[in-house]
Amino acid sequence: MIEPVLTIVVPCYNEEDVLPDTISQLSQLIKALTGDQLISNRSKILFVDDGSKDRTWELIYKESLRNDYVRGLKLSRNAGHQNALLAGLFTAKDSSDCLVSIDADLQDDIEVIREFIHKYNEGNEIVYGVRQRRDSDTFFKRSTAEGFYKLMQKMGADLIYNHADFRLMSKRAVQELAGFKEVNLFLRGIVPLLGFQSNVVYYDRKERQAGETKYPLKKMLAFAFDGITSLSVTPIRFVLLIGMVSFFMSVLFGCYFLMLKFLGETQTGWTSLITSIWLIGGLQLIAIGLIGEYVGKIYKESKHRPKFIVDIDTFTIPISRHHLIGQTEEDEIYTMERRKFSESN
Repeated sequence: MIEPVLTIVVPCYNEEDVLPDTISQLSQLIKALTGDQLISNRSKILFVDDGSKDRTWELIYKESLRNDYVRGLKLSRNAGHQNALLAGLFTAKDSSDCLVSIDADLQDDIEVIREFIHKYNEGNEIVYGVRQRRDSDTFFKRSTAEGFYKLMQKMGADLIYNHADFRLMSKRAVQELAGFKEVNLFLRGIVPLLGFQSNVVYYDRKERQAGETKYPLKKMLAFAFDGITSLSVTPIRFVLLIGMVSFFMSVLFGCYFLMLKFLGETQTGWTSLITSIWLIGGLQLIAIGLIGEYVGKIYKESKHRPKFIVDIDTFTIPISRHHLIGQTEEDEIYTMERRKFSESN
């Protein structure tokens, strides 16, 4: 059996605290998988710097000078986790047989990647890493996350329950993914739409060892809302349903009050009038706001702006490699290469 070329894609944003350990663990994993003849010795780890403001890129770049497994991709600005992940996948797809995406904090169990490879060799084009339990999460996070997956499934989105972005995709699957041209790509919902043979591997998620989470409550809510509006038109249909129900209720109440007027039992009331105005006005504002979200997405799509812009690429563009270099020479190479890329761009 021919060993597949594997590329592990790791999006990074301000991850200088966890990167040294992440690089060490993933490098040891690649070496072990190569030694067991599960993957080719041309396999790599591609770290994507998503516009970090700390030393993340410097650590990635210097490591790529001395570690043959490590490559780096630097985006010109912060494009967001999903776009950074796409940048890595699309950059590495032509040189890889299969690609694994994983977050830099390594809360996802990297030993599961071995099982990913076995599933891939069995003919699966996509292998999903699925959490067995959420015991490490707070009650609020666990309940909201599970509620989100259930809500999306009821809306018709084909999401894998308790799956995030820890998955293996074949070269063919990533090439087909590149055919989705919309700006608002919600990968957890788009990947199942590819329809290729797939499988799941269950694992236990670990605690974050260092640094801070890049998904506080505000970002989690924005991410969830973006996923809902990117994959489903059910919310806007729900608003239409509310509008129709409100209209028919208004007709019924209108007939009722008209009957009371003919019977001479009506009483003029300011409260009922104001309540009706506020109720209908609130429904209208909700409907307009929701429609505005979809119009805003259409606006973004019509511009055809790139999802990301690459500043420096050490995966496809060769760099000067010096083994057994000292710290001072390493700093000089980093500065020289950085200047060369700046001038070429």
